[in-house]
Amino acid sequence: MIIKITPDKEKVSSMRELIENREKFVVSIRKTEFPTILAENYYEIIKELATAILLLDGFKAIGEKAHKELIESLSKYKEFEEGEIVLLDDLRIKRNKSSYGGKQIDQSYLENKEEKILNIIKKMKSLLDERQKI
Repeated sequence: MIIKITPDKEKVSSMRELIENREKFVVSIRKTEFPTILAENYYEIIKELATAILLLDGFKAIGEKAHKELIESLSKYKEFEEGEIVLLDDLRIKRNKSSYGGKQIDQSYLENKEEKILNIIKKMKSLLDERQKI
């Protein structure tokens, strides 16, 4: 469920530091050897960026389906196309199967999707920058 809260710029600043640390970490991961770990970290970056964007706008996702609703909430921003939201939700599902079910993410998934995922992360960071200036 998405709930209304007071925007929290201080928490967003803290989250940005965590996002930057994750980004530094992912460049050190060899995707041919550790595609699951890389994909999981891309998802964590995306989740944290989405959380930060919503926090700036005074919203927060809570409850059992929080991550799904968090990803879906990005469709309210003109910057994101439907296909991008579908890709992020697919990444969420793959990450959940990996984290909770031990299912590995195939290297071919990243070979086919990594460029799109990185472009979405770039868009999200740009949107976050814009929202922080408001």
